[in-house]
Amino acid sequence: MNIELLYCKIHRATVTEANLNYEGSISICPTLIDAAGLHINQKIDVLNCNNGARLTTYVIKGSQGQICLNGAAARHAQPGDLVILASYASMCLEEAKSHQPKLVFVDTENRIKTVKEAEQANTIS
Repeated sequence: MNIELLYCKIHRATVTEANLNYEGSISICPTLIDAAGLHINQKIDVLNCNNGARLTTYVIKGSQGQICLNGAAARHAQPGDLVILASYASMCLEEAKSHQPKLVFVDTENRIKTVKEAEQANTIS
């Protein structure tokens, strides 16, 4: 049996753009992609702290400091909104016992403040 766990999170990033006319996805700063261990085209949830909107899309490489919601996702955020970007991974129970998601904390300019692995909150037996 596999279960889904948090793979990584970019916490409280600032939306820099919303581009309704682009084909879709979220453009993320390459430094943040690398720090979180994300992959281009990886599925990601966008949780808007300002309006409560939640959506699922996929990652594309943006420019430095950029967090841009593209296509239909642009209707769910505006520049200046704070978002949590979360991706998940499916793994067997044995892998889940030792999995530690990467947590990336950023400042208001989407610069990395800290990167850490979450402490194991649950014990799976």
